[in-house]
Amino acid sequence: MFMRIDKLQAALPAPKRADPNAAAALQELLGGKYGEMSTLGNYMFQSFNFRSKEKLRPFYSLVASITAEELGHVELVSNGVAMLANGPDNDGDTVSGGDISNAPFEAMKDIRSFASFASHGGGSMPVNSNSMSWNADMVTTTGNVVFDLLHNFHLECGARLHKLRVYETLSDPTGREVCGYLLVRGSVHAHSYALALKKITGVELEKFLPTPNIPLDKIPECQKYLQEGSHRRLYTWSPADYKEIAGIWGNGEQALPTDPPGELMVVDGLPEGGKIHQLTGVPSAFTPDYAPEEMLEIATKLYNASR
Repeated sequence: MFMRIDKLQAALPAPKRADPNAAAALQELLGGKYGEMSTLGNYMFQSFNFRSKEKLRPFYSLVASITAEELGHVELVSNGVAMLANGPDNDGDTVSGGDISNAPFEAMKDIRSFASFASHGGGSMPVNSNSMSWNADMVTTTGNVVFDLLHNFHLECGARLHKLRVYETLSDPTGREVCGYLLVRGSVHAHSYALALKKITGVELEKFLPTPNIPLDKIPECQKYLQEGSHRRLYTWSPADYKEIAGIWGNGEQALPTDPPGELMVVDGLPEGGKIHQLTGVPSAFTPDYAPEEMLEIATKLYNASR
């Protein structure tokens, strides 16, 4: 089962301006071929279908614990997309919808993904940067442990390439922070799958890393995560389960040569995380409604009654 906490895995800075085209670019990291929907879908169904879970517990626990992190990555990218589409933090909830006859959103007809506005109100969806739907054909779960782990290693290397290319297209701090955090954590996942395969086969796949061959120290948004040791931490995402990953991610194993040095460690539970930004209403776009005052009043009464 899963437990949900009302935080993001990382703190995201507010965007400087509304940029729906930047939001569309970031969508690639959500619903693209190597996006977070793909990593989540692969690891989640591999963990559900894993054979001989108890006998192969360290390998099952690795895939299962990373599944939980990937679910949070989907949430993180989704929030980044919505924030870029929404623009800077503001208090627009109490503004009326105004006169809609003057085409207040005329500029939206020229954005890369018009559906993101017309159908989703500036929100995120499991689609790529061109609004093509993510689909289950991107999920590989064969039941063969070596093949599935090798596929996961490939998937994480592809995701790193994805993130680097998207990073190079963005200038807003929100999108770049999403990329910086995911580049560090994706490196952890690629490294962990490489070590798992080495335990089974003896092949030192970690020598392929990083792929592409650009160290994280070249990316400013990665630095604080490297300094705090995030590149050396693998979380269990559970108060008591999945501790067996220490047999793979630990035992004297070291950080990658291009990263700050130190021994790999397993951390019980989850990171501290950061706040979820409040996406304020846009009444003229009917989010949450054209005249939201009554709705907000009802919600306030219900909130006060719950205290």
